[in-house]
Amino acid sequence: MADTLTSLRSLMASHSPPLDALVVPSEDYHQSEYVSARDKRREFVSGFSGSAGLALITTNEARLWTDGRYFLQATQQLSNQWTLMRMGEDPPVDTWMAENLPANAAIGIDPWCVSVDTAQRWESAFAGKQQKLVQTETNLVDQVWKNRPPAEANPVVVHPLEFTGRSVADKLKNLREKFKHENAGGMIITTLDEVAWLYNIRGSDVSYCPVAHAFAVVTSNSAFLYVDKRKISNEVNSYMEENGIVVREYTAVSSDVVLLASNELDSAAGVKGTHSNILGNGTAESEGKKINLIWVAPNSCCYALYSKLNSEKVLLKESPLSLAKALKNPVELDGLKKAHIRDGAAVVQYLVWLDKQMQELYGASGYFLEGVSANNKKDPETKKLTEVTASDKLEGFRASKEHFRGLSFPTISSVGSNAAIIHYSPEPEACAELDPNKIYLCDSGAQYLDGTTDITRTVHFGKPSAHEKACYTAVLKGHIALGNARFPNGTSGHALDILARVPLWKYGLDYRHGTGHGIGSYLNVHEGPHLISFRPQARNVPLQASMTVTDEPGYYEDGNFGIRLENVLIVKDGDTKFNFGDKGYLAFEHITWAPYQNKLIDVSLLVPEEINWLNTYHSTCRDILAPYLDESEKAWLKKATEPVSA
Repeated sequence: MADTLTSLRSLMASHSPPLDALVVPSEDYHQSEYVSARDKRREFVSGFSGSAGLALITTNEARLWTDGRYFLQATQQLSNQWTLMRMGEDPPVDTWMAENLPANAAIGIDPWCVSVDTAQRWESAFAGKQQKLVQTETNLVDQVWKNRPPAEANPVVVHPLEFTGRSVADKLKNLREKFKHENAGGMIITTLDEVAWLYNIRGSDVSYCPVAHAFAVVTSNSAFLYVDKRKISNEVNSYMEENGIVVREYTAVSSDVVLLASNELDSAAGVKGTHSNILGNGTAESEGKKINLIWVAPNSCCYALYSKLNSEKVLLKESPLSLAKALKNPVELDGLKKAHIRDGAAVVQYLVWLDKQMQELYGASGYFLEGVSANNKKDPETKKLTEVTASDKLEGFRASKEHFRGLSFPTISSVGSNAAIIHYSPEPEACAELDPNKIYLCDSGAQYLDGTTDITRTVHFGKPSAHEKACYTAVLKGHIALGNARFPNGTSGHALDILARVPLWKYGLDYRHGTGHGIGSYLNVHEGPHLISFRPQARNVPLQASMTVTDEPGYYEDGNFGIRLENVLIVKDGDTKFNFGDKGYLAFEHITWAPYQNKLIDVSLLVPEEINWLNTYHSTCRDILAPYLDESEKAWLKKATEPVSA
């Protein structure tokens, strides 16, 4: 790591102009949350492997910013050459640079890896001391990364209408209607899941995310896909032609955006106009207004492409595809429900297997009984049951289910103090062995052709302490409170976030992550634009019927344990008795099915409404999952879902 920093500083010094600082973000050219191995530049330079963070290298310092999910992990992974900057507690990176770098400082960025709004925000922060962003022609990290993984060449596949529920033609028609409303003549689409969703294609270029590295440009006449053509089979090429999509090389997007800016892209690509009133020689009349704007989503489009445009002819506005993708159609909702049932069966089969293993290997009292756990394995010669070997077994149960295509993120299989690391990722050579005396947290999910899943359950196979039970119960109470919410149309996730925290706040406890995120339809496990969170951006988009969102409060006690409970919900009509203000009211429908652990619940802390909800949910679990289980698994589930009473 020291050699890497030395090499980078040498390149910074020899750069023209010399760089006082270099920003190394987590994102790739598409501003992705999860990136391919060759795009993990920030991890390469810092050693920190979390999904979110930003590295800043100056002539004599190295600092890493990350959020509350990763504070503990970052302290463990960063060397003493790095200083951890805690987002929300320490100054933001732009403020720190503006205050600590010298006047007229040059701050280097790869403009492909920084979004428009980030670059503009930084430029504004730097103006006071005449500091400036410098767009490097090549990525300096790539120059020192000698063993950088090669580019993937995985095939693009068509995602059929039986799963998507909407045709490409319908999606393009809807997008072009939004163009007219905003007086836009075209749009640059850089977000991988938006490209995949719009064209009904999938890929495997990024682990856990069924997407291909690709850009798209859509005009009022045409549609383009920019992708490594080695990934396009004859069959997929025919599909593209049938849908009027012109396939261009991935690297051509840069020059084509220049053509788009001069309204020459369609003619250069040989696309004949199909709408007489569109774009002609640069402008056209539509309902009396001139159309000459190019739509760019500032939070996702890279600064490199934006910089090729005339800023006066750009519509900087959130992508309309983000919300369109989040509003699931009936086919997608049906698929998500079915996928979550199969996934719930896999989780139950895993818990049955795990319960048996814990009793056989460790003499533990098991999932149901609050006996005292054994201190050592019964047979020390038996194979270890570790966080990784256990999670591999869970993947095996999922793999046996219809339409399975892989995991939706690395399984967070965590014991004891590891469970306090919010996004802990166990490694085979260094992970913990399961311990019947400690809490086990498992956050996992899968990709199925008909839906993406994400579920967390926390369990104990011995005798949980009164404190552990009180904390688990507080998390459960918040989980139930949010899931049972009724709220008027127009309510954002920012307003609802408090519902999950109040039971924890009662004890002076809290958690440092958001409470809910959207989830894709065989797409990314984290999907916007909506959130349930304390973060300000959760105010921006109200929840709407047919959105998906997770409900996942938690509590993490450093060095001891972590607790999280997570279900996926669908936003639906609220069916309230009254309708104050004629706003219409909304509610949630749970589609995740797996039992909570009664042994970890202090029932005396639950109110009758919560007890009734828990018993009803468990009863539904039994009914829904029974067809997917054998007799012994059904018997286990029946015992796991026995009614509780005060």
